[in-house]
Order: sequence, then structure tokens, then C-alpha cells
Amino acid sequence: MAEKLSAVKGMNDILPPDSARWEWLEDKVRALMARYAYRNVRTPIVEPTALFVRGLGEVTDIVEKEMYSFEDRLNGEQLTLRPENTAGLVRAVAEHSMLYDGGKRLYYMGPMFRHERPQRGRYRQFHQIGAEALGFAGPDVDAEIILLADALWKELGISDVRLEINSLGQPEERRQHRTELISYLEKHSDTLDEDARRRLHSNPLRILDTKNPAMQALVEGAPKLIDFLGEASLAHFNGLKAMLEANGIAYKVNPRLVRGMDYYNLSVFEFITDSLGAQGTICAGGRYDYLIEQIGGKPAPAVGWALGVERVLELVKERGTPVPVPTPDAYAVVPDAAAMPLVLRSLQALRAAGASVQMHASSGEGMGSMKSQFKKADASGARYALIFGADELAQGQVTVKSLRDGSGGQVQRPLADPGAWAASLLT
Repeated sequence: MAEKLSAVKGMNDILPPDSARWEWLEDKVRALMARYAYRNVRTPIVEPTALFVRGLGEVTDIVEKEMYSFEDRLNGEQLTLRPENTAGLVRAVAEHSMLYDGGKRLYYMGPMFRHERPQRGRYRQFHQIGAEALGFAGPDVDAEIILLADALWKELGISDVRLEINSLGQPEERRQHRTELISYLEKHSDTLDEDARRRLHSNPLRILDTKNPAMQALVEGAPKLIDFLGEASLAHFNGLKAMLEANGIAYKVNPRLVRGMDYYNLSVFEFITDSLGAQGTICAGGRYDYLIEQIGGKPAPAVGWALGVERVLELVKERGTPVPVPTPDAYAVVPDAAAMPLVLRSLQALRAAGASVQMHASSGEGMGSMKSQFKKADASGARYALIFGADELAQGQVTVKSLRDGSGGQVQRPLADPGAWAASLLT
């Protein structure tokens, strides 16, 4: 016997009935995105490595430690499995000149890849849903995209989520803050851990996001970026806050909120829960007005967010939110395999009319007893059994037997016109 192969560590199979939960979430997202006029985009899973180095920043954790990168053996091109999808979406928008006739509201769903330690709700192949609004500069769209996420939590029955926001200002404001921050941290170099010392001159803003308990007091006393914001940046941030307040959205300003990618400016935000342990962020994003230009497109403002599907589904499951598991309307009980040509023709007509029907399949050694077939019909969750017995077929009929209302009642229906009574299986 050949060696049994297993999935790669941190890359999981999603099987029934759990896959029904994923389909339920995806259906909710599609319906909600349509109400906000966001359109679907699907980008390649593999992108040029340079896209992420240039877009995310060379000294980010993702680029330095977590990307799955490799060389194409045919042409030597450096490629990477996408660790996030904003850079790829922006690349697609620039490559296809999608903003030539105005701004676009877009969304995506799909797998991402990062080589990190698997833990609850965080895997090496994980899935994200993202919403991105490109070509719009005002805080009204920042507010709209946050309201979109908030509406999704309501759709999913998730309430234990809080919103934190911050402003990173503009590049020149960040440069002034960076100078002051480095000076402050250098004075306390003995308190810095190895990771902070490595980042001190390359990406000091990320030090503010440290989870090291020994550095929390140091970080609390660090110069705050918000104190360096100019009039326009403050007006943008105040505009966002006013619109959130007008819509009853509670938020907390967190001056330490910086996000993990270099491309952000102005508004940044996170939706956080205390129900998933230390890794509490389930949705995060912000404004990235310079990313399109960074990857070679015409300058255009943009804002967006991404949520972790596995983590959101953990919350849904924890709250006991009822998620419908697909079950067939009917199960076809077929005592004699010789009847299969006629049975299949009838089932195809029922399916074409909108009914969901599961067919009992032969084992290769016969159809099995009626008792075993009814057992499987019951286990399928179907509301009705369709009995294609010899007596029924001789009369050009099929017996429709109720399996769920306790009555066990049954009626006969004509085989000649299944479409005429298919609707009765749906009620």
C-alpha cells in the first residue's frame, strides 16, 4: 500500500458539514456587498514577489519572515503566494486602468498564505474577505467602509466586537514623528528587545505595536503620531469621527494603532474581539493613498479592509448562531437497479424544476434493502422519500412519503409530468 499523504501543516481541508458555514458566510457577504454597490474582483494567487516587497515594505514581518516565495524554474522569475490581497487588487486596478472613468468599489474573497505558527483561527493557508474603495479621497468613504463592516457583524449575529481607530497622517508628518520617536527610543535602548533594536532605524513605528509586556510602559510614553498631524490630516480624522458618531458607531482612538503594512496613511482601524484569545483582531484596514503610485499606476486615493474568515467563523460558531445545513428536499428510494433509467429521467426533471433530490446509488452488488434505503433517506435530512417501487412504476406513479412531520403520510404522483408536482416538494 502506498504511503498515506496528509495536508501541509497549517493548510486545512474544509469538509461538510463545516463547509456549509463557509457558504452561508459567503452568501451573506455577497448580498451585503451588492447593497453597498461593491463589485467582485478575483486576482491570481501567485504574484511577482516585487509587488509585495514594494507594496508592503521590505522590513515588514510579512516580507521578512512569512512569505512563501520561490523561483519559477522556467524563466527564473521571483514569485510569491499572495500573503494578502490589497496589493494584488491594486496591481489589477492599475494594470487594467480601472479608474479611467472614476472611482471603484470592489471586494474579494479567497485564500492567502503566510508561513507562521498555526494557532486558533490563524493558519498558513487562511482566507480573507476584503472591501476596497479606490479613487475616493474623503473621510465619507472611510466611514462608509467601516459602516459596511459593522453591518456585516449585525448580519452574522456578532456583537462582541469593538472598533479602534487612529490616523497615521501623511508621509511628511510621519517623518517628523519618526525622528522624534527614534530619538526617544535611543534614550531607552536598554529597554528595547532584539526585535525593536533591529527595527529602530528601519521601521520604528512598528515598535509601537509590540506585544512584549516588558516594553509596554516605554511605548506608552513614546511621542504620539497624532500630535504631529497637520490641519488637513486632523480635519480628515475629525470628519471620520463625526460620521461614525452620527451613525451610532462606538469607537476608541488608539494612538498606538499602526497596522503591519507600510502602505497606510491617514485613517487606520481595527475591529477587535476578546473571545479569541491574544489574537483578537478579526477585521482591519485603512487608507492607502500612495500604494497605486508605488506599484506603477497613476496616483489615486484608496481605502479598504480585510477580515479573517476562519476567525469570524470561530465567533459565529462560539455564539451558536444558527447556520442552515443544506439538505435535499427528497431522497429517491429505488428497490430495483433495472428501474434506474426511468428513475434518473424523473429526478432530472424534478431538479430542473428547482427541487433538490438525492438519489440512492447502488453499491455495485445491488441496491440494498428498502429498510437500509429508508435509513439513509432519514439520515440525509430530506423531507420526503420518493419510492420508485415495482407497483408504482407499473402504474406510471411514484409514491411521495413524508419523513419529517411525524404523520408518515404519502401520496402518489404521475411519473409522466414530474415538473407539475415538483413545487410540492419545496413546501
